[in-house]
Amino acid sequence: MKIPFLKMAMALALAISIQSCKENKNESNDSAVTEVELDSTDLALLDLNLPEGFEIKVYARGVDGARSMAMGDDGTLFVGTRTENNVYAIQDTNGDFKADNIMVLDTMEVPNGIAMRNGDLYVAQVGSLWKYPNIEDQIGGEVNKELIYDDFPTEFHHGWKYIAFGPDDKLYVPVGAPCNICNRTDEDERFGTISRMDPDGSNREIYARGVRNSVGFTWHPDTKQMWFTDNGRDMLGDDIPPCELNTVTEAGQHFGYPFCHGGIVKDPEFGDLRPCSDFVAPALQLDAHVAPLAIKFYTGTMFPEEYKGKAFIAEHGSWNRSKKVGYRIMLVDIEDGKVVNSETFIDGWLDEVAQKATGRPVDLLILDDGSMLISDDYGDAIYRLSYSNTAVVSN
Repeated sequence: MKIPFLKMAMALALAISIQSCKENKNESNDSAVTEVELDSTDLALLDLNLPEGFEIKVYARGVDGARSMAMGDDGTLFVGTRTENNVYAIQDTNGDFKADNIMVLDTMEVPNGIAMRNGDLYVAQVGSLWKYPNIEDQIGGEVNKELIYDDFPTEFHHGWKYIAFGPDDKLYVPVGAPCNICNRTDEDERFGTISRMDPDGSNREIYARGVRNSVGFTWHPDTKQMWFTDNGRDMLGDDIPPCELNTVTEAGQHFGYPFCHGGIVKDPEFGDLRPCSDFVAPALQLDAHVAPLAIKFYTGTMFPEEYKGKAFIAEHGSWNRSKKVGYRIMLVDIEDGKVVNSETFIDGWLDEVAQKATGRPVDLLILDDGSMLISDDYGDAIYRLSYSNTAVVSN
């Protein structure tokens, strides 16, 4: 059962801080009362609908344009951005799951993608990849970085990157199609692909083709197969084509773009060149224009057992649909490599009546304690989702 966060809004807004009479028995019974002031980030959380027992709180606010996240070995959270050109380092120094220090680690060109490996931070710009050795030892001083790859296409359209290390210790990097719909693989075969390379940038190879714009992928904890989201093309109407959740069962597979979308929609411009039957169909057709970004399998122990191994997907939300969709977290049940169910897990960032959004989820990160961080580049914040069977939904 889902509980609207708004039901607890009054209790939260009237929360008080009371100075205990036990400190001084001679004090009057009139306690010092202070109303808690709520900013727009807090207020946005009040409207969220969560499953019973879950609660969501602000982990860090004022993280302008927060996108991809990666956790350092010593507990520093690194956050990339797309529009702000900042890479952030965020520290929770006392372990209360609230950021104490938020620092701009570096300024780069669209540093959307970040990943950690053996204490080194990797950051992807539009055309290049950089490594920050032993990054947590550098915080607070001038940071040093090493260029490991600088030969990606420099087109900005879908040029921002999501990166992650796979179970094979390869670094996986997508190159989106430089357009809404086009076929430019003759110019550069890397357009519309996901590549992988060694950690030093060598031995790059194309791993998956026909991928329009993937901004999220991960690997199943048991099968080690890659699962990735893909954003469908625009300008075919409100309800087509579907966005996609895909799985790669062998290297080199083609997932349809620009010829076929969602496994079923023949492209009006390029569809006559190759039929949909030539390509790998999506494991799940998501709603058109929801803009699916991060996908993470739940491997923690905090959430109830029923969530173990299920996938969470962050839907960033539509921008060109007559009625907005997305702006939510989806939950997907996968068994034996097949999707058996999908449902909304968190919604409420979109006021469907007013058609106004208060947040746009981007990336997801499972913490060591089993809770989950959610970045929001519209709310300029990072939230922490936790579970307790005695939890009171509050902020």
